[in-house]
Amino acid sequence: MAGLIGTKVGMTSIFGEGGIIIPCTVIQAGPCVVTQKKSKDKDGYDAVQLGFGDKKEKNTTKPMKKHFEKSGAAPKSKLVEFRGMDDLNVGDVVTSELIKEGESVSITGTSKGKGFQGVVKRHGFAGVGGQTHGQHNRLRAPGSLGACSTPARVMKGMKMGGRMGTDQVKELNIKVIKVLPEENTIIVRGSIPGHNGSYIIIEKKK
Repeated sequence: MAGLIGTKVGMTSIFGEGGIIIPCTVIQAGPCVVTQKKSKDKDGYDAVQLGFGDKKEKNTTKPMKKHFEKSGAAPKSKLVEFRGMDDLNVGDVVTSELIKEGESVSITGTSKGKGFQGVVKRHGFAGVGGQTHGQHNRLRAPGSLGACSTPARVMKGMKMGGRMGTDQVKELNIKVIKVLPEENTIIVRGSIPGHNGSYIIIEKKK
């Protein structure tokens, strides 16, 4: 699938038909530079590697500096491979014009980190409920784990408290409301995973 790398700018809202307010997300989509082109003969598959976001040269390793020099691009902080873009060559620049208004795209990002959370927030547990019979401090407790002398252990996958967020999340069929090519910006309907300024991957069916 063809695509772009971008960053989440933030959320806003626009007025739709009938004065309905539509929540939207603003995304900086590109510009991305083709830093490598892979072929089936040499690499086993066809794909192009896009780079996005400038990176300080002092923070770039020597092998990566040589890698970027081949494409004539400055060091990039984010590299992603895409298929279905065989018409591009090393050094080409891909902008937000790749995305068209009205089409649907898939967006992949890293969800916001919530830290260590309990079962009520993490899994939607209801808690113990009433405060009678000595249950005054058990409202948000997980309750019994259900394990006895058999199997004498906690089963894998048990819903318990733990780290929440910072997971890779892919949202499908997000409608593109508006494209601003002069600013390399697109506006999509609804929310997308990640905090403001985080990297996202935009994929479209070619």
